[in-house]
Amino acid sequence: MVSENNLLLGADILLKSLETEGVEHIFGIPGGVVLPVYDAICRNTKIKHFLMKHEQAAVHAAEGYAKSSGKVGVALVTSGPGATNTVTGLADAYYDSVPIVVIAGNVSSAVLGNDAFQESDIFAITRQCTKHNFIVRNIKDLARTIKEAFYIASTGRPGPVLVDITKEAIYGKTEYIPATETALPGYNPKPELDVSSVYKVIEEIQVAEKPVILCGGGVVISNSYEELLTLSERFDIPVASTLMGLGGFPADNKNFLGFAGMHGRYWANHAITNSDLLIILGGRMSDRQTGVLKDYCPNARTIHIDIDPASLNKNLYVDLAIHAELKELLSLIIKNTEAIELTEAQKNSRKEWHKEIDAYRTEATTFKVSEDNNHPRPDELISKVYELTADDAFIATEVGQHQMWSAQLFNKNCSRRFLTSGGLGTMGFGFPAALGAQIANPDKQVVVIAGDGSFQMNLQEIATAVAYDIPVKVVIVNNGFLGMVRQWQNYMFDGRLSESKVFSPDYIKLADAYGAKGYRVDKISELDNVLKEALAQPGFAIVDCIVESQEDVLPWVPVGNANSNMLVEKK
Repeated sequence: MVSENNLLLGADILLKSLETEGVEHIFGIPGGVVLPVYDAICRNTKIKHFLMKHEQAAVHAAEGYAKSSGKVGVALVTSGPGATNTVTGLADAYYDSVPIVVIAGNVSSAVLGNDAFQESDIFAITRQCTKHNFIVRNIKDLARTIKEAFYIASTGRPGPVLVDITKEAIYGKTEYIPATETALPGYNPKPELDVSSVYKVIEEIQVAEKPVILCGGGVVISNSYEELLTLSERFDIPVASTLMGLGGFPADNKNFLGFAGMHGRYWANHAITNSDLLIILGGRMSDRQTGVLKDYCPNARTIHIDIDPASLNKNLYVDLAIHAELKELLSLIIKNTEAIELTEAQKNSRKEWHKEIDAYRTEATTFKVSEDNNHPRPDELISKVYELTADDAFIATEVGQHQMWSAQLFNKNCSRRFLTSGGLGTMGFGFPAALGAQIANPDKQVVVIAGDGSFQMNLQEIATAVAYDIPVKVVIVNNGFLGMVRQWQNYMFDGRLSESKVFSPDYIKLADAYGAKGYRVDKISELDNVLKEALAQPGFAIVDCIVESQEDVLPWVPVGNANSNMLVEKK
């Protein structure tokens, strides 16, 4: 018989289970049914909790924590609106393969479905935007469920897992028995590698004259940075990157073509279009990446390697689809090509290919410098941010024009340094994600590049930054518009601007109201000094930079066009 002294509340079992998984930080907001969990946090846990100001931001902070560290991020919320406010963050993590576990309290099982106060069927609501979700009604299932949630979130193609816990499982008591194993029949996250595929890839590389590697987010997630670098340099293969793949290959490497896709580099898109072999490493190949599918690398042999079989031949049908762990496959390719050297003919072929790509580097949207008394151009501002930040700094972005300029100009050489919302394109992601990244990496520099529209989606988290002395710096690319909306309205709706003009507060006064530092840049002559001062400031700071308001993100592949048909000059 178990002594009463050996019984633990479900809340305590939850925290012990999280500690067993190595959790050190949680982002959340308390509420009725999870109050015992917060009481347990207060009483006896080593886990540090960060009180956010909105549940969506708590999930984005968990995402930033996970993306920047490779660990599982954790958010904790209450029932009803607390839980439903997490849906956008869960969907964002689902698209971008981010390993997070969101724990939500719920009303007791006895009143589920009876419209109880702050009840929501979050289990059903999140079925389509999580890798997996659980509902825990029995306290005896709690430790095992947490173990399984972390295993699912972090293995295979990572993703968000929701654990919905009813009131009786939180408030109840039972003996704590740590979960040591997972029992998940049918879930096999590690694919069995077909070794013959290794030799097929090697053969394709050897016969290709115009190969290109497309670095997807899977390279970053699988920590395949070194393997990709070795493969590219061994066979002198140019490397382009998807939005989520930025940071997976060193930006200063001679083989790096940069960002490809709808707003990608002119030469990167043309290199892919004219290639005779395209090797896709861990990418979803969405519409923003490919443009019109029938015209995407039309003369190339295509190889797609991905840990998620559902991503293979989903959008782009390829010649060789390989279901494999990317790091394992690349390691075997490297091992099996150690004795292979390019022949003189192959070397000459690669030289000619690089020359052809270099010829495309004459795109019309070359960098321009503003006159001394003018507002800075947005790309000029972002370039200066990159110039003044460390090579191992983390750059988080919101979503919009500034995001695309940030992707085009990205120049860091360390992996996991570009934190952005790709698949869902969530305005309001960048700032809370940066807070999570800073918590995970306290000794690194973390900078947010934000639009004046996106930043206002979650600017309440300034309070979080100040309360916990999180020294993130926010640089606002303030053009007075929802910039991407304005750009599309100009081109697609004959310049009729409908609700794309943004009203912004005085960000210096706003920062001051929260007890933070605020700076403003009005002229290009102020840019360097103000940014240097703000970035050197020891705590949280905002830099409101007034930029040219009518700049467009170019190049641009308008919807319905091939990537080779890029708009490079403003209408």
